[in-house]
Amino acid sequence: MYQVVIIGAGPVGGRLATELAARGVSTLMIEEHAEIGRPFQCAGLVNPPAMNMVNLHETILQNVDGALIHSPSGIMVPVGQDGHVRTHVVCRKRFDQGVVAQAMEAGAHLWLLSKPLDAEVKPDGVEIKVEREGEIVDLKCDLLIGADGAHSWTRRYFKMGRPKEMMIGFQADVSGLESKPNWLEMYTGKDVAPGLFAWVIPTGNNSHRIGVWSRAKDLEGRSVEQCYDALINHPLWAERFANAKEIARYCGPVPCGVIRKPFKDRVMVIGDAAGMAKPTTGGGIGPGFRQVEAIIENLTKAITNGRLKTNDLAKVCKPFKAFRKEQDRARALRELIVSIPDDEELDSHFRMFNRPEILDLINIEGDIEHPVPLGMTLLRKVPEFRKLAVRAGFKLLFA
Repeated sequence: MYQVVIIGAGPVGGRLATELAARGVSTLMIEEHAEIGRPFQCAGLVNPPAMNMVNLHETILQNVDGALIHSPSGIMVPVGQDGHVRTHVVCRKRFDQGVVAQAMEAGAHLWLLSKPLDAEVKPDGVEIKVEREGEIVDLKCDLLIGADGAHSWTRRYFKMGRPKEMMIGFQADVSGLESKPNWLEMYTGKDVAPGLFAWVIPTGNNSHRIGVWSRAKDLEGRSVEQCYDALINHPLWAERFANAKEIARYCGPVPCGVIRKPFKDRVMVIGDAAGMAKPTTGGGIGPGFRQVEAIIENLTKAITNGRLKTNDLAKVCKPFKAFRKEQDRARALRELIVSIPDDEELDSHFRMFNRPEILDLINIEGDIEHPVPLGMTLLRKVPEFRKLAVRAGFKLLFA
């Protein structure tokens, strides 16, 4: 019998297993795939604070100093500074394997080619039926934790609700594309990324990841693959992408918005399973690592003391309320500046962003992990944005 069984051995599940095992909690990770880090469904960005938690700098393919952000009509706003690293592009297979290896070095166990079939919460633990390499195995643990991603079996099986938003992402690996060293690119507009944005991320050796994400309601019957095609064939950008040769392509959901009750008696969910991805960028590794850091001490005490009822886990998961509030404010800011405006209004925003005094403000106060303080500063200090503050209303100011 294990004290904790974690469904999913991605980076957040692996990070949690590391921290639990390091504190003497017997932990098993269950992973349905044959190897860690596959299939790959992510832009592969890891921010410096998250990277420093795991010290896997050898997995970095490229550092990113800034972003060249393009409006629908082609107005370009550079955000960043050469030599000042904003985020890292990693090899997700090596990164994920590194995180899980740390968990195993700390004492956690791993089952590959394994998936849960059934689970029942009893007064003294959780009984789980697992298919392991084609055989049915019965397990028992004190606490079951779902770190099993956007389509979380744990969240669905225990009827724990749904994230506030479920975006759809599509990405292709390409070669033959040139770009400004250490800078990524972003593209906006209803033709290429309605409501959100498309990206071009350098991965070293003249290779890139080109992707798009959007919400189903904004796609209006189109697919994200069609948006991708619209980007690389767009009259403004077709020459830019003319020499790009596709190596691989993949698609997946992006869950944003922490679910209301990510816990029940002896069961909880974290990471993408709980809806921790950022509404502004879709990134999930940094928020997931912060989530683990926020709960680990109280979670360990609850496990050790056998206090794993719903009310006990509510106390452990109290920091999730702050994460949800942070997401709500970031979402309101995104809606205000990117998602709601039409292309003409987006262009007007970009013309304002491109003024030297505003660019200076963005580069001084901008933080890819915490965009709300910058957004609030723009709403307060830039006259043209003050009318947007009225539109934002209480949702942004007091969420």
